[in-house]
Amino acid sequence: MQSCLGLYIENNIIKYAKTSKERETVKIESYGIKFYDDLEKAIKQIVTETFSFKTPISTNLSDEQYTYSNVFSLLNKKDLEKAINTEFDYFCNEKGKNRNATEYRRMLLENYDDKDKTGVMYTYVDKASIVSRLQALDGYRVSNIVPEPVAIKTLNTFADKRNSMIINIEEKTSFTTIVNGKIQRVDIIDDGMKQILDAISLKENSYAKAYEICKNTTIYTTEGQELQVEENEYLEDIVPRLYNIISKTKEIIIENGIEIEDIYITGAASVINNIDLYFQESFPDKKCEILTPFFAKKSNLKINIKDYIEVNSAIALALEGLGLGTREVNFKKNGKLEMLSSLEIGGKSKNKPSTGKSGSSKLSNLFRLDLGGGLDNTERWLLRSAIAVLLLIVVYISFEKVLMAQISKKDAEVQAFIDDSQVKIGEVEKYTNLLNTRKSDYQSLIEQIDKQNERILEINAKKNAIPNLLNKIMFVIPKEVQLLSITNTTGKTIQIEAQAKKYEQLGYFIAGIKNEGILIDVTSTAGTKTEEVVKVTITGNLNY
Repeated sequence: MQSCLGLYIENNIIKYAKTSKERETVKIESYGIKFYDDLEKAIKQIVTETFSFKTPISTNLSDEQYTYSNVFSLLNKKDLEKAINTEFDYFCNEKGKNRNATEYRRMLLENYDDKDKTGVMYTYVDKASIVSRLQALDGYRVSNIVPEPVAIKTLNTFADKRNSMIINIEEKTSFTTIVNGKIQRVDIIDDGMKQILDAISLKENSYAKAYEICKNTTIYTTEGQELQVEENEYLEDIVPRLYNIISKTKEIIIENGIEIEDIYITGAASVINNIDLYFQESFPDKKCEILTPFFAKKSNLKINIKDYIEVNSAIALALEGLGLGTREVNFKKNGKLEMLSSLEIGGKSKNKPSTGKSGSSKLSNLFRLDLGGGLDNTERWLLRSAIAVLLLIVVYISFEKVLMAQISKKDAEVQAFIDDSQVKIGEVEKYTNLLNTRKSDYQSLIEQIDKQNERILEINAKKNAIPNLLNKIMFVIPKEVQLLSITNTTGKTIQIEAQAKKYEQLGYFIAGIKNEGILIDVTSTAGTKTEEVVKVTITGNLNY
């Protein structure tokens, strides 16, 4: 039976799942969540509690990013890899990234728009981040370090070939788009459970308690029972963040141009009751549900599916370690990186230095010549030495001739290339001088036009700022929210007073103002409740 311990590590939380596979049967042997202050100590506790001292560990990357390119699909394997590497080098140069300090893995994607090209998804991260993760796991058998948004697909086979999106709301939120059963794109935003847990933990002074509060929180949709504000004061910390995530989901679907049919929700946010119904209300034309591991659906055992779903990220990483995922994105499999981590962690080389005994033995055998009994030991030694020196001279002269011939040939090739290049450089310089002259004239005209345009835009922006503000507010204000006043305090600063019966209704209004960019640098008061009405003051600057 093959086993693997999946560790999903965030800044405050570790999710773990020890998973085994025998033939086609997958089993979760142990799982759970730990809140920690000392990462290495927490890992040691998990390894001890799960009896995983010799079990391979599969863990996630930290702060990875993604970029995309296209290469010609008709290239052979060797040239394809060169093109992929060249494209990433160009990306690093363009973005000002240190290529030597950056590690990447690639996945080939289907290009549905151009069959002559192959899409490439690059997952890249600072090498220091990987070394740091290896240091925390020093002494354990690490088999996989993989991006969790890629690993999460292993939880579902997607055999029906429907276009799907997995929204994994953990510390950050990742969006994994799947087309025809294969990953097509990954997007990541900073909005996630971290902001929700941070806000609640400020009130409760406990990260663990904040997590339990989320597990016991229910979001009621318009079709369900209404929840009064006093029943759950934490909705004001939860709902606006989820609203932002839903808004970003819509943007990603539009930007990627992929028609999504199914949406799967997972991650820490999946513990919030009715979150799938909350998403379904925002996406009525799509099927929205919680992502359930494929083996849990097939199991006849009485298990708590919700507990499994809570540690989906760790289970997905464990499945990667069991060989059910994509090997292309394993950041542990790299010779240079292995050597780097060994140096950083303090690992010892297994290669012992050569004693030279083998070489000396061969030399001794080579010069052990029987030159007859007529020579004494001194004469024999001198003769052997002379023969050895002669052999070395012959070998050196032969090698020198071959080397000099190769050098001469290369010198001729280089000189021909230089001559040809100088001719072309002369032609380029001629046209460059002409272009620079015209560029100077054009640049002067462009600068004049830009100045005039800036003046016109500034005048129009100030003229239309207030009417535009009122028009935009009409589209985001919920019907349950009443505007009390709108004050233009400094010409640019706007102060809005609003009221509603519920905190979350005002939260929707504030979130709408932020997301639509109606105002910038938006702040709001905590709100005051008088009788059955909650009042807030919203302050922000006009966006012009």
